Amino acid sequence: MEVCKLFFSCPQMSRVWTVVRGGLRVVVLTATVELVGLLVRRLRSKGPLNEVLFFPSETACTEHIFTSHCSGSCLLPHGVETSFSRLLRHLLSASSTLDLCLFSFSNFELCRAVLALHTRGLVVRVLTDKVYAAITGSQIGLLRKAGICVRCDSGSVHMHHKFSVVDGRRLITGSLNWTLTAVQSNRENLVVTEEPDLVAPFVREFQRLWEANDPARHCPPGIAH
Repeated sequence: MEVCKLFFSCPQMSRVWTVVRGGLRVVVLTATVELVGLLVRRLRSKGPLNEVLFFPSETACTEHIFTSHCSGSCLLPHGVETSFSRLLRHLLSASSTLDLCLFSFSNFELCRAVLALHTRGLVVRVLTDKVYAAITGSQIGLLRKAGICVRCDSGSVHMHHKFSVVDGRRLITGSLNWTLTAVQSNRENLVVTEEPDLVAPFVREFQRLWEANDPARHCPPGIAH
């Protein structure tokens, strides 16, 4: 006890202890600043999704996106992430709803993704152009046969939109038609975003068009629809 008193009463030891305490404060302050910086960087990295996809997409096997394995007979490259595989993953990430507003829809793999979501019990709505819904190769008939609600634009001009809204919060839009030619041959683009200010107008526009093209609005009274 006497030794401790002697230690702290010594002027030189007192100065040393003051320096040590000051050094500890600097260390603690530095660590705190670094920790705050790390947390800020992590929060920023978890901000709204923003992604750009360009086409034509490299041709690769996508079977693993739909199932846990791929047949050994598939000759396409495996384990390759492409713009098309990213598009499929974004669509299949849906957990409750998928709204599609498309001009032309003839790509079988994209149709397969939509059917898979419908099979899982998600609410799928499709709004498309009345002329292109009936062309050879269109997948619209297959969607209707599966029980998916499809409406065609009743206007006198083409319904030329190309956008999808996943779960009401993820927007996929750009120049890409849902055709094999667009995916594999054309120079196209898609923007995928969860920025609320960008997603919300598309959600409203889809709902406006969906209601405007309700068949009940265009059927004469007394005529079944």
